[in-house]
Amino acid sequence: MYIIAQHTEPRKKHNARQLRVELRGIEIGLQIQIGLVSESPMRLAGLVSVFDQPVLSGNIPLIPVVCGMRDLFTGLTLDYLILDLHESGSNSHFIHAIFRARPGIRLIVIGPPGNDDFALEMISGGARAYLDLNSEIDMVRLAIDVVISGNICAPRRVLRQLIDRLLKVSDSSLTNAPPQFTSREKQVIKLILLARSNREIARNLGIGIPTVTAHVGRLMRKTGTDNRINLASFMRKRNWSDHSGLFVSLRTAPLETE
Repeated sequence: MYIIAQHTEPRKKHNARQLRVELRGIEIGLQIQIGLVSESPMRLAGLVSVFDQPVLSGNIPLIPVVCGMRDLFTGLTLDYLILDLHESGSNSHFIHAIFRARPGIRLIVIGPPGNDDFALEMISGGARAYLDLNSEIDMVRLAIDVVISGNICAPRRVLRQLIDRLLKVSDSSLTNAPPQFTSREKQVIKLILLARSNREIARNLGIGIPTVTAHVGRLMRKTGTDNRINLASFMRKRNWSDHSGLFVSLRTAPLETE
């Protein structure tokens, strides 16, 4: 089952090249040209037939452009490309080369079925859709419409793995990237490094003990630590001290609400 994921990037504006062209001697207006690449003449003919469907009123005509890999690196200008692959291992490097040469291209990859790792690699690398070789014509046309609308189309299980991967990266970034602290949190950190208790910190800063507890909890979440000892160790390992300019001076402060 394929699902559609919304993409936050603004919908791409079609350039002047697409506004006025000659096709078999007939002038047509706004259109979108979509490149087709496949080593199989039979599959290529099948991809061309995807565009035989009549254009609905108000829709932009889609024009297939049959091309080869070499054309993509020798001046052929396309905003959308369908790349039909038969074996993931021998062709993945072509895809990376395409993205290096044409970073803005909207790529739809048709690849081997059941190879979730390859599909995930393609979507993670920038492809806007991934279909398997057994996909019907209607599914290919749907993927084209989805990509043109600015979204992503891929099997549910592949998008689920992608989301899991992004969440892991997000979690790790909390501990790897330098955390940002408020002025009050910096004051609390300074006193934690001096081995002060929550009660002593509250007395020094003129705030309530529950408020100190809340600050310490936020500091642990920001640093990825689970107790005060690890929090202090985290700070010391990064050489965060008064001399680093990180902390502000302590001063008498009004009582904070909880």
